[in-house]
Amino acid sequence: MHYPVLADIIIIFALSAVVLFAFHRLKIPPIIGFLFTGVIAGPGGLGAVTAIAEVEVLAEIGVILLMFTIGLEFSPRELMKMKKAVLGGGGLQVGLCVGGTLLLFLALGLPPAVGTFAGFLVALSSTAIVLKHLQSEAQTESPHGRATLGILIFQDVMIVPMMLLTPILAGTAEGSIGVELLLLLLKSVGAVALVLLAARYVIPSLMHQVAGTRNQELFFLFVIALCFLVAWLTSSIGLSLALGAFLAGMILADSEYALHALGNVLPFRDLFTSFFFVSVGMLLSPAYILAYPVTVLLLTAAVLLGKTVFTTGAVLLLRYPLRTALLTGLGLSQIGEFSFILSRVGVAEGLMNTEYYQLFLSVSVLTMAMTPVMMHIAPGLAELLGTGRRKEAGSAGGAAGAGGTGGAGLLIVGYGLNGRNLYHAAQSAGIPVSIVEMNPDTVRLERSHGVPIQFGDATQDGVLLHAGLREARVVVIAISDPAATGRITERVRHLRPNAHIITRTRFTSEVPRLYALGANEVIPEEFETAVEIFARTLRSLGIDEEEIRSQVARLRKDGYALLRGEQQ
Repeated sequence: MHYPVLADIIIIFALSAVVLFAFHRLKIPPIIGFLFTGVIAGPGGLGAVTAIAEVEVLAEIGVILLMFTIGLEFSPRELMKMKKAVLGGGGLQVGLCVGGTLLLFLALGLPPAVGTFAGFLVALSSTAIVLKHLQSEAQTESPHGRATLGILIFQDVMIVPMMLLTPILAGTAEGSIGVELLLLLLKSVGAVALVLLAARYVIPSLMHQVAGTRNQELFFLFVIALCFLVAWLTSSIGLSLALGAFLAGMILADSEYALHALGNVLPFRDLFTSFFFVSVGMLLSPAYILAYPVTVLLLTAAVLLGKTVFTTGAVLLLRYPLRTALLTGLGLSQIGEFSFILSRVGVAEGLMNTEYYQLFLSVSVLTMAMTPVMMHIAPGLAELLGTGRRKEAGSAGGAAGAGGTGGAGLLIVGYGLNGRNLYHAAQSAGIPVSIVEMNPDTVRLERSHGVPIQFGDATQDGVLLHAGLREARVVVIAISDPAATGRITERVRHLRPNAHIITRTRFTSEVPRLYALGANEVIPEEFETAVEIFARTLRSLGIDEEEIRSQVARLRKDGYALLRGEQQ
């Protein structure tokens, strides 16, 4: 049998690997590489990909998983704290973009309906590209990251009323638009209320039962099923799949299982979001750009500049620092993926002809391709304009989303006897601590006592990073699994080269391997027992404390070489 979509997937993977390797050498962001892959493979390039509808389905899965992982970092409590950014920032940003575009179209002598619809298209930004960049740079919990997320949430909600208003603008609407908008409002409130109830009363108990099986496959399937179920439910009542996936993530965000769920989903998110970026690149027609290069480039520059100004102004009106406002404005300067959906409605309703549609696609994809560049230059531009990091940091409010640690100085992997004792010692010394543990019963009990502990598999990069590895100065690995200890040691050294890694092992044979994997100190339990017995023996013989400390240091020197029978 012949499966066209399978051949297309192979082409996309192979071509992406070649392009990303070349772009990596040129220090060009991977997102641009995927967009370029889509241009090459799509109808405007080699035409190698033919199963476009199937690729778009895979792309939609990528957006769902991306929004789900973002939701995992923001609990319902955190979202309530962001209401100023969602309602105030989002409302101002959309209003300014629509109003500014409308005024420009009126000045050009175009009909108000066309100008308003164009404003709808321009107002929406790319949730997938922006949040992917913020996550990869660990900026989702920064002040500008939270402002950006709030505005994007508002935009995702607004896509539905915009679609309802499009037939009104075109003069083809039937029925009462007021009733439709009221129903939409009721559905949105109901969806949020359902999420809050599920997050508090239903999901935690189910997750505890699933996690208690210690079955990784069952845990992963349950998490994915929850994500797609909520996304499908919100879609079925007229809201977007992306918004539903975000709400699904928030259901788990307040639980002790958020970190482990995140670690399980991240690899699949990265895989499927690559299809999204490739599918966007496939929309671009190089022939059209070559036919009208000046028009396309001027409009692209106008959109980037205009959206930056309007979004920055909206955030400034909420009394955010200039740095936060500018970083948010530059990050949201592109046209978003939901604009593609809305544009098709506009074409069907007669608000856009084929030529304008191609112009819109060209400008949109180019603004998306410029997003990583805009976000990369944003901090430097903010510094050039005289804004400082200190002001932005002061507005953060010290809040951290689920999975964040608020800047832990010590990361403990494993909460057995050693991990528990270390935590209490660090707490008494005032040292910020983050803990990762795989026993769900331990996690639930200790979280109820206020211990900063998360359920998660620390062999996964995503779990380590979201547990606070980037901020940790010291990482203590205090688990009994030799294979997992080695894997975690190796990943910590790779992800955080400057961290001081202390590992515990029960087997002396593991000491050389753990040092080779990157541990700074390895503590074998049997040797430490011997050292403690030796110290107490000397103390009972009346030996001076200074001499005892010297002898103990000698035993611990060079990885307990003396105790291993090696010559000094």
